[in-house]
Amino acid sequence: MQIENREEELGPEMPKEKCRRFEGKAALVTAGAKGLGREVASRLAHEGARVVIWDNDAEALDSCRAETDPERLHWIATDLLDAGAIEAAFKETRAAFGPLDILVNNAGGSLHTPQAFLEESEEDWARVMGLNLDAARRTARLVLPGMMERGYGRIVNMGSKAGRFGSFFAGANYAASKGAVQALTLQWAQEYGRHGITCNAVCPGAILTERVDRLLSERKTPEERKEMLAGIPVGRHGRVEDVAAAVCFLAAEEAGFVTGVMLDVNGGQAMVA
Repeated sequence: MQIENREEELGPEMPKEKCRRFEGKAALVTAGAKGLGREVASRLAHEGARVVIWDNDAEALDSCRAETDPERLHWIATDLLDAGAIEAAFKETRAAFGPLDILVNNAGGSLHTPQAFLEESEEDWARVMGLNLDAARRTARLVLPGMMERGYGRIVNMGSKAGRFGSFFAGANYAASKGAVQALTLQWAQEYGRHGITCNAVCPGAILTERVDRLLSERKTPEERKEMLAGIPVGRHGRVEDVAAAVCFLAAEEAGFVTGVMLDVNGGQAMVA
């Protein structure tokens, strides 16, 4: 289903507020060259942070370099499935930025693996777990000691509605990996709160990025997509701006008493009491 009128599924655009909550802060956003990550990185920079992006999409990184402020954004080509590449990127990040105040573990996705559980191979599970879970834990292992030393840090993990309620279009490997990320979020919140570090997860529903739009078009009929949209109480799919706003709230100093939270950003499509 090709979207002819995006306002039908997304509604009118949100106004962008101007504030400087992150002046003087240094942030890392993994997989930040496009989609959700790019919007998060751009908003952090817009609000004053110096932001480093790790990504392995050369075309998207080139686009970032051409379209964003080099004074606020730094880019490192990084294979987030490679432990050695993550360590090398961290060394470069520390050399360029010094200690990090904010970590956004945004890297993730279903990697276009099958939706049906019995069709998912061992390799499908290993790759999805590697990107969604292992990249987050490896990155946090490097970033946390500096946060502990300074007694301050904000970690925001990218969870998912799939990890809490299942998915309409991604597979069991993706749902399981995001569920694991969310459990890890709770553990880090308990372990590191006494060091001035908060850890929370943002759990988006169907945010209509290019990748999600493609998956929905491949795996759902136009009628099924309309049913999905009708099941969202606010009457639209999510935007990357919706997720960036949630991430930036949790990353801000003012959210210092908020930790161990799974913040659902799904328009009410799934709710818990």
